[in-house]
Amino acid sequence: MDMEQFQWTREPKAYTVEGDRVSITTLPHTDLWQRTYYHFRNDNAPVLQMESNERYFSFIVKTSFEESHCRFDQCGIVMYLDSENWLKGSVEYENEEYQHLGSVVTNHGYSDWATTEIPAGIKSMWYRLSRREDDYCIESSDDGEYWKQMRVCHMFRGDGTVRFGIYACSPEESSFTAVFSNIELTECAWRAHDGQQPD
Repeated sequence: MDMEQFQWTREPKAYTVEGDRVSITTLPHTDLWQRTYYHFRNDNAPVLQMESNERYFSFIVKTSFEESHCRFDQCGIVMYLDSENWLKGSVEYENEEYQHLGSVVTNHGYSDWATTEIPAGIKSMWYRLSRREDDYCIESSDDGEYWKQMRVCHMFRGDGTVRFGIYACSPEESSFTAVFSNIELTECAWRAHDGQQPD
């Protein structure tokens, strides 16, 4: 993957890019979230993305987060269109027993959060973001071979040129280094639906 295709939205103070390997050291009180439930708005996480108008593709990345240690420390895959329209998939640290593998979809300034608990000892995760026109699928994998669906969603502003890539942040009083590797853009691995026909 040619990392020169990627550009920063909020460049972090500490990072490295070596080949297709990227490390980001987070700053405290950085996050992506809009309104829902918590009623606050956070929009200051560093995001590194490429741009494409391809209507069918899959974007893959492996994340490693050995240093995550504080509640909500997170890193993962993102499609950040603007402050009120974006999606992300990540593992968020919770405590010494478990953490949350989950995804957030934000449309028109309101976020949701869908999660499942996984053991706190897991310190790496693969993600695959697939696009079929203005619908998207987020998947995760322990090994980059066997994929599990996390989310299917619609992005109201995701029908044209989009930007997608990686992010890392620490919403509370924390900092850690996230490492991203095996970054790849492929043909769409999310197959067309073969069940009920469209209305």
